[in-house]
Amino acid sequence: MRIEIVVNGDRYVKEVMADLSLLDFLREVLGLTGTKWGCLTGDCGACTVLVDGEPVVSCLQLLRQVEGRDVTTIEGVEHSGELDEVQAAFVANGGAQCGFCTPGMIMSTEALLRANRSPSESQIREALSGNLCRCTGYSKIIDAVLQAAAERA
Repeated sequence: MRIEIVVNGDRYVKEVMADLSLLDFLREVLGLTGTKWGCLTGDCGACTVLVDGEPVVSCLQLLRQVEGRDVTTIEGVEHSGELDEVQAAFVANGGAQCGFCTPGMIMSTEALLRANRSPSESQIREALSGNLCRCTGYSKIIDAVLQAAAERA
């Protein structure tokens, strides 16, 4: 089938298999490997991207479901080669240890801060509840989100 989609501001028209997932399209067709393969069941959040500004787990999203929509991946968050506030805060606070969950955490944080410029710790925990981390215990990630929110305010 023929698909038309915007990813990180670039428009793509591609011939793809009808059952291709958004995750496979991003990684295998476009070569955007920042979005991670994790559980492939939608439970870990490692593959989280934004579709029209909303976080979705790309492993469960069929590409045809996002036809004509705007997708942002971790590669689309930085600005002119510079880390954005969220990415920099994750680095500064040690919120990215092994790095496997980091792209999904950052994308969920981006969505949160677009909707709520000054979230409470409780709201942050809720927004990140679909993202699993096995390294940090979450406190460093929460600190990173609070710092990014303060910098964006």
